Amino acid sequence: MLRRLLSTAGLEFRIALRNRWVAMGAAMMVLFSLVLSAAGAAPAGGLAADPLSVTVASLVSLAVYLVPLIALLISFDAVAGEAERGTLPLHLTYPLSRWELLLGKLLAQLGVVVLAVLAGYAAAAAMAFATGGLRAAEGLAALWRLTWTSALLGAAFLSLGHAVSALSRRASGAAALAIGLWLVMIVLYDLGLLAAIMADDGGRFTTQVFPWALVLNPADAFRIFNLAASEAVDAASGLAGAASSIAIWKPLASLILWPVLAAGLARLSLARVMP
Repeated sequence: MLRRLLSTAGLEFRIALRNRWVAMGAAMMVLFSLVLSAAGAAPAGGLAADPLSVTVASLVSLAVYLVPLIALLISFDAVAGEAERGTLPLHLTYPLSRWELLLGKLLAQLGVVVLAVLAGYAAAAAMAFATGGLRAAEGLAALWRLTWTSALLGAAFLSLGHAVSALSRRASGAAALAIGLWLVMIVLYDLGLLAAIMADDGGRFTTQVFPWALVLNPADAFRIFNLAASEAVDAASGLAGAASSIAIWKPLASLILWPVLAAGLARLSLARVMP
């Protein structure tokens, strides 16, 4: 099983290299990371936190939008694209289970996301060290935490992209569904929570439902987990109060469970179209 899994992952990674997803993802992360690092360098001197911690707090806001987007752009045609090209039935004639096919794709595409994340965060860290000197080393733990949680977030949205792809007959339809999923989970979800809080006016929803609603969204769980341990949280996000009031194990559990649940959803979606 492991050999078949690694063989599938290797093939998918070479396809990603040929389609230049690695270069595109890395370029996006590096560009936006450098812009945020430059913008956050000025106020760093007035904070107790080191320059890298300030940069990491800014990168959290970048990653929560960009990592899911990159993951969905990579994965939306993983099933629909192959079905449209006629290569999916060929794959399934090999001694390869549906789980092995999906996990192989997930491993390869997660490698692309991780490479993009590492490139962007390394560029931001280099700028933090250039402007803050050795004091920036105090923020390396926060940068490491941001890196592995970004991988978990990417894994969740990769599998969600596979689920969307399996439910679509054409790659164009899968692309539209993937963008719609990103808008709902990353943008509209938080706007809906904000509207509900304003309508609730400090009632039961705000005090009891809202914290759990944040944790149930993988993007919000990612943001809360990273900001809860950040010394520069006040400089980065208005979620400072929510991050400090929610037990840190809750967003961490959400981040760990979401890739597993999303992978199961992708397998169920594939079973509906190709039992």
